Amino acid sequence: MQSTTSPKLAVRRWWAIMPIVFITYSLAYLDRANYGFAAAAGINHDLGISKGLSSLIGALFFLGYFFFQIPGAIYAERRSVKKLVFVSLILWGGCAALTGMVSNIPSLMAIRFVLGVVEAAVMPAMLVFIANWFTKSERSRANTFLILGNPVTVLWMSVVSGYLVNSFGWRNMFIAEGLPAVAWAVIWWFIVQDKPAQAKWLTDQEKRDLDATLRAEQAAIKPVKNYGEAFRSPAVIKLCAQYFCWSIGVYGFVLWLPSILKNASTFGMVETGWLSAVPYLAATIAMIAASWASDKMNRRKLFVWPFLLVGAVAFAGSYLLGSSNFWASYALLVIAGAAMYAPYGPFFAIVPELLPKNVAGGAMALINSMGALGSFVGSYVVGYLNGATGSPAASYVFMSVALVAAVVLTLAVKPQGGLPDGKLAARG
Repeated sequence: MQSTTSPKLAVRRWWAIMPIVFITYSLAYLDRANYGFAAAAGINHDLGISKGLSSLIGALFFLGYFFFQIPGAIYAERRSVKKLVFVSLILWGGCAALTGMVSNIPSLMAIRFVLGVVEAAVMPAMLVFIANWFTKSERSRANTFLILGNPVTVLWMSVVSGYLVNSFGWRNMFIAEGLPAVAWAVIWWFIVQDKPAQAKWLTDQEKRDLDATLRAEQAAIKPVKNYGEAFRSPAVIKLCAQYFCWSIGVYGFVLWLPSILKNASTFGMVETGWLSAVPYLAATIAMIAASWASDKMNRRKLFVWPFLLVGAVAFAGSYLLGSSNFWASYALLVIAGAAMYAPYGPFFAIVPELLPKNVAGGAMALINSMGALGSFVGSYVVGYLNGATGSPAASYVFMSVALVAAVVLTLAVKPQGGLPDGKLAARG
């Protein structure tokens, strides 16, 4: 079903909502991903952290992130995205800044875990927020603007963090990159409305048009009574397993790329920062192209599994090259990074087209929580393998196998209502 909103309405919503969504998730991603630069810059030496323990500390964020996804999504769905994200911004900005003040290992472990807890609700809450404001034919692109906060943030963070660490040390890097979230919380509170009906910048007719379109889309989806029924559905179970495997590759890559590049070359931290940024530039371009095509063709799976397969092949190629050719291996890592990020918009458009509004937010939180568990596994195992073997080769194989499993699980997800494979818009 195509949106019946006017072109004017569509433009107003994009310009009013998307910058807010992008900045909020960007700040969240900044404060979870910069640990990789601290690890490459000497936090382990300064605090006496072993290689194995470093992997665990880097991954602890995702353990906290795993446990609090669903409660946050339910609050956002039933109460208020605005209030939930406001509190989260203040807490995670504070935790991120405090990371720069730690003096011992237990306090670092506690802060990394708590940071995961207070950020846990952000992703599902923002997906609920987008579903309140955008129609089915817009949702893949809207989701992509949200998740672009991930690669775009790592793109500039890689460069800025390299300079900050080089000039001021890892402690000041954490402090400087944690405080913006607290400042943004104040701005968020004054500019965000949970739903279109509360927006003063929309006319009454624009509100009615959007509400009618969203209601018509909900009427076309098979009713689901409660969260239990939604969580037991085969599609949701397969998507949970798929996102678990996919996240192993993504976060094994994100957290340890600076260390992999630093150890494989003679470059300093500034050069490592620039090299770490390139995969995220490629990822940004790939995400925009994939989401646009997915919405244009109204197809979802077709823009998920092929990219993940390309990522798996790229990791396998990096393994086969070994350490003999740095630049060829690096080029494959750029391809792998872009391919793993490209499908995010289409992927998170699947659930609101499979499940009705009363349970979609909780289902997305369940899927994202399994992704968090996969992120924990990927972050820990990749860091462990790199430290234990002294080479990233084994971790390349691990991430490649995980992405192949994600491809198989994506293909196994079946749409409702007998629609052709790949068209996951649920009807009836």
